[in-house]
Amino acid sequence: MSSEPHAPDATASPAERRAFGRAQRQRCALGQWAQVPRPDATDRDPLGWLKASNRGRVPELVPVRHGRMLVSPFTFYRGAASLMANDLARLPHSGIATQLCGDAHLANFGFFASPERALVFDINDFDETLQGPFDWDVRRLATSFVVAARDRGFKPRIGREAVQQLAEAYRDRMRAFARMDTLEAWYARLTSQTLLKLGAEDATELAVIKKARRSTSRVFADSATETVDGRLMIRDQPPFVYHDARATAREIKRFRAGLPAFLAQYRASLPPERQRLFDRYELHDVAVLTPGVGSVGRRCFLLLLVADRAHPLFLQCKEASESVLEAPLGAAPDTASPGQRVVQGQRLAQAASDVFLGWAQGPGGRGFYVRQLRDMKASYKLEDFKPVDLLEFAEACGYSLARAHAKGGDAWAIDGYLGRSRSFNTALADFAEGYADVNEADWRRLKKAVAAGKAAAVEADDTAS
Repeated sequence: MSSEPHAPDATASPAERRAFGRAQRQRCALGQWAQVPRPDATDRDPLGWLKASNRGRVPELVPVRHGRMLVSPFTFYRGAASLMANDLARLPHSGIATQLCGDAHLANFGFFASPERALVFDINDFDETLQGPFDWDVRRLATSFVVAARDRGFKPRIGREAVQQLAEAYRDRMRAFARMDTLEAWYARLTSQTLLKLGAEDATELAVIKKARRSTSRVFADSATETVDGRLMIRDQPPFVYHDARATAREIKRFRAGLPAFLAQYRASLPPERQRLFDRYELHDVAVLTPGVGSVGRRCFLLLLVADRAHPLFLQCKEASESVLEAPLGAAPDTASPGQRVVQGQRLAQAASDVFLGWAQGPGGRGFYVRQLRDMKASYKLEDFKPVDLLEFAEACGYSLARAHAKGGDAWAIDGYLGRSRSFNTALADFAEGYADVNEADWRRLKKAVAAGKAAAVEADDTAS
C-alpha cells in the first residue's frame, strides 16, 4: 500500500473520524482481509521466527515451551503470536490504530474482579500489547475460534459460525460505543450478569462464574500455603509452583538478591493511595511460578505478602520482554521498560485493572510487571465447550474486544471502516479458516523438526543468561 494519510485528531468531529475510516476501507477493502500467506512461501520462516522468540528465555525451559506447543495445533497457536505478527505485517491492514492486546486468542479472555469487587469479563493477558491496526487483534481472535473448533472435533461450520458471531458482535458493539457519551463508553464493562444475558444460562457458565467469585487470596492460601516456624510460607506444588529446581535455581537466587530494589521500584509505579495499601504488607516468601504456553521460559515469580500477620496477598511478578509486534510496528513511545509498556497498555484497554498492577526492573535490567495472582479470576476450559458454548463465547469475546478497542482507539473511525454490510463477517471467516490451515502446517513443521532431532533449529543461540 502507498503511504497512509494521518488519522484525524481525537478532537476532530465524529463525521471526520468516520470519514477517515471509510477512506481507509477504500485503501484496504474488507475483502482483502481474506488473504492469508502460503505456508511454504519463500518470505516465511516460521521456525526462524520461533527461534527468535526464544531469545532471552531461561534456556532450560525452552524445550518445555516447545513440548507444550506440540500437544495440538491449538496449544501451538497459543505460543505462536510472533509467527502471526510476522505474517500480518506482510498483509494489507486497516491502518486504523488502537491499543492492541497483541495476543487476542480466546484463552486470554476470562473473569476477574474490578477494584469495586464486581466480576467483569475481559481480556486478561497484555504481554504483547502495543498500538497497532485494530484488525490484527480481530484476526488473531477469530482464527483462535476456528482452531479451537477443530481441536474439539466440531463440524467445520461451527468454527465459521463462531467467527461470524464474533464479527457481528464486534461491529454492533463498536457502532454502539461510537454513539455513546464519551464517559459512558470509557466506563463500560461486561459484567457477569451482562454476560449471562447474552446467552442462555447453562451449568458450565454458571460454574465458571461461581469459581471466579470463590477465587481470592484468602481461599487460595488454604491450599497454597503452609505454616513453617509460625510463619506463613508458599507450599511447593511442582511443576506449577516451587522454590528450587535445576532449571531455575540460578534465576530465583538472582531475583531474591535484588528484591529490596525491585519492590521499591514496584511501589513507586503504584498510585499514592495504593502505595499506602501495599505498605501494610510484609514479604513472607518467594517461589517460582510456571506460566502457560506462550510465556514458558520467561521468568515468573510468586510473592506471598501478609498483612496483620494473617491476611495473605499473592503477587505474580512476570518478565515482560519486547512485544512481538515491535519488529513490524516499532517500539512503544514513552515507556522506560517492557513492564511499563504492559501496564500502561493494560490500564488503557481493560475495563478495570487490578489495584496492584505495576512494574519494576529485575536482575540484569529485565522488565517485569506485577499483579495479583488470584483476585476472583477464572477462565473457561476449552475441553468443556459444546458447539453452542463456543458460539456464545465468540459473542462475548467480540463484545469485549470492541469495548477494549473503543477505549484505546477511535470507535468512529473503526465504525466507518467496518460499515454495515456482511462483507466483514465473510472476509473474517475466510481469513480465520485459511490461517488455521497455515497454523496447522507450521505445527507439523515444528513436530517434524523435533522428531528429526533438529531442536537446535528452534532454540535460540543466545538464551543463556
